Amino acid sequence: MKAAVALIAIAAGLAGAARLNTQSSEEAAVRRALDHYLQAHATGDGAHARLAFWPTANLYWARGDSMNIRSSEAYASGFNGKPAADESARKRRIVSVDISGSAAIAKIELDYPQTKFIDYMSLLKIKGEWRIAAKVFDAQPK
Repeated sequence: MKAAVALIAIAAGLAGAARLNTQSSEEAAVRRALDHYLQAHATGDGAHARLAFWPTANLYWARGDSMNIRSSEAYASGFNGKPAADESARKRRIVSVDISGSAAIAKIELDYPQTKFIDYMSLLKIKGEWRIAAKVFDAQPK
């Protein structure tokens, strides 16, 4: 009887470890897409933004009483190919990642000398690849 209980406990532990390993693998894949986004900001290279976003993705933000929308391609095209002059003073971090099946959401903080941005990313996994489907953000001057 004790041996059967021990075997059940071992099997449950292995199943739990397999679930954690799958979650870790999925989170790592989501973070790769987010890292491309962060690298676009760090390097000024729009190619990283194109790897981070699905081609049909949009960015959304409020200005005053209106909602603004920009395509991910227009966003990627806005990078000039070189880091910002104050790059050494800029801080970026992935605050959180939450995954459910083929959908994920992430919060990113961009802390720049003049402005603090909070980005909320919606990501989708399509054909085994995670990318940002939409970005909603807020910018607060310091």
